[in-house]
Amino acid sequence: MQETIGWIGVGSMGHRMSRHLGNAGYPLLVADAVSTERAPKGASIAQTNAEVAARAATIFLSLPDGVVSQTVARELTAAPDRKAKTVIDTSTIGIEAAQACASLLAASGIEYIDAPVSGGTSGADQATIAIMLACARSSFERVEPLMRLMGKPFYVGPKPGQAQAVKVLNNYLSATALAATSEAIAFGTQQGIDMKTILDIVNASSGRNSATEDKFLNRILHGRYDAGFTAKLQLKDIRLYLEAARAAGIADAIASAVVDLWQRMDAAVPGADITEMYRYTLQRGH
Repeated sequence: MQETIGWIGVGSMGHRMSRHLGNAGYPLLVADAVSTERAPKGASIAQTNAEVAARAATIFLSLPDGVVSQTVARELTAAPDRKAKTVIDTSTIGIEAAQACASLLAASGIEYIDAPVSGGTSGADQATIAIMLACARSSFERVEPLMRLMGKPFYVGPKPGQAQAVKVLNNYLSATALAATSEAIAFGTQQGIDMKTILDIVNASSGRNSATEDKFLNRILHGRYDAGFTAKLQLKDIRLYLEAARAAGIADAIASAVVDLWQRMDAAVPGADITEMYRYTLQRGH
């Protein structure tokens, strides 16, 4: 019998990732303060996060932000009859929050593994997401088999926050590519050129990027606008990048402009999918 795995947070990413562990034969104990309706089939439902800490030695988190991750960390440390030994946080929460979670948990003898993911809901469904891990090398080797059930794990370094750094810089690059590509495609189609023709040429040329190869080709060209990631969450992630870049003294002229653009888009189209940046770009051009 495999060990019981605790999983806190079964939102758009969490319920998909946890399903792969259940399919591999791991008993799951799931908690979610909002709803456990999307918990994997066969999972046991915990009434509180403390119950998860009392029944599972390894606990995954998939939560919306650093405030929530730190709140959950405190609840785990306060749990009576605690069994929890390792917390693997797949949330995107930024460097400072990851370091704070690590300190909170370490004070109670619980190891924190910083492990944000990238690849979207389709990657989570197909177990192809990139998983960035910052922890002791021995801990990476111990949890790597679990992580491979959900995607492709990468060892980043030994310090909590290092994996967050890679995740937020990745999302900054992705957000920049989508915003810039939206402007470029709007320009090309305004010249009377078919969008598919533009994409075919760009994807065989030096301008190709994640927006041209996936978002435009698969989600915008056919009018689906269904990347499964909201502009609000995108904005949260790139704000984390900008804050960290400024704290590190890194040049941020482009990042500042990109954050400002996504902020205006999110305000104009609340709840929008990130791919709706293209529609917003067209509106801005008129």
